[in-house]
Amino acid sequence: MADDFSLFGRDLFGHDVTQRTNGLLSRRFEFPPFSVLDARSGRWQERKRAWRSLGLEGELGRSDAGHRGWNDLRLHPRSAASTAKIAAVGDAATAFDPVLAELCYRWFCPPGGMVVDPFAGGSTRGIVAGLLGRRYHGIELRREQVYANEAQRATLAPQASIVWVCGDARSELAMAPTADMLISCPPYGDLERYSDDAADLSTMTYPHFLVAYREIIQASMSRLAANRFACFVVGEFRDTATGLCRGFVSDTVAAFRAAGASLYNDAVLVTAVGSVSLRAAIPFVASRKLGRTHQNLLVFVKGDPRAAAEACR
Repeated sequence: MADDFSLFGRDLFGHDVTQRTNGLLSRRFEFPPFSVLDARSGRWQERKRAWRSLGLEGELGRSDAGHRGWNDLRLHPRSAASTAKIAAVGDAATAFDPVLAELCYRWFCPPGGMVVDPFAGGSTRGIVAGLLGRRYHGIELRREQVYANEAQRATLAPQASIVWVCGDARSELAMAPTADMLISCPPYGDLERYSDDAADLSTMTYPHFLVAYREIIQASMSRLAANRFACFVVGEFRDTATGLCRGFVSDTVAAFRAAGASLYNDAVLVTAVGSVSLRAAIPFVASRKLGRTHQNLLVFVKGDPRAAAEACR
C-alpha cells in the first residue's frame, strides 16, 4: 500500500511530488526530530491540509447523540460544567493531528508493522497507518464511531489492512494481534464524555478511571512485541472542582512503568492558540491559570531501545 500512496500526488513523469524542505534533518525525517514539535508552523499546516484534502475527517462520529462533549455541549446534562471543562484543558483538538500520526509511524514503527490502538476513537490514526503501509488494529467502544471510521476507510484506503473492533479494550486486547507499535490518545478523564456506557472511561470518577486506564495499558503492553515502541499523546487537565492539575501525564508514565515499559522520549506538541487567547484573560486574573496550548507525546520502549530503533530504519 505504501508504494501506491503519494501525499502530494505525482508529476507528469510519475515521480512523487514531495513537500519542499529546508535543512538536512527535514529532508531525512520529514520534520526535525526535536523534542518540540510546532504544529503552528506553515510547513506543518501545509502538510496537514494535504492530509485533509484526501478526505480525511477524523472528527466524524464524535458529534452524534452518543457523544456528550465539546462538539455539542447542548447535549450534556450539565452544560455549564462542560464549559468549565473546556477551560480546564484549553483548546485541545478532538481530532488527532494526521501529521503527528504520520511522524509517529515513520519514526517509531517498522515498515509494514502491526499497530495496535486501545483507544481508537476517530479514523485518523487508522487511515494514516494504512496509507503508510502499516497494518492497524484499533479498539473502540462506540459502535457509531466504528461505523463512521469504516465509511472513511472504504473511501480513502479500501485496500489497506485497517481493522476497528467494537468493544471494551479491557477484554478485546486479549484477542488483538501482536503489535510492532502501540499508539493512542486516551480520554482525558471525564473532560469529554463519549457515551453513557458504564464501561466508558469518560463516565468514571478519576480514581476509577485510573484503575481502568492502568489495566488497559497493562493489557496493551502484553500485546507489544519485545524491542518495540509505544506512543501516547496526552495532556494535563484540571479537576473542575478544585482547579488543581490531575497529574495525568505523570500518571500515564507511572502506568507504563508498572507495565514494564521505560519512558524513552518526551516531546511537546505546540498547538494553535485558537480561542484560548479570548478565554485566557479572565481566568488568569482570577486564578493565575495558564491557557494550555500544548500536548505531550510520550514514547515508551519495551526491551532494548537500540534494537527497537534498528527495526524502524
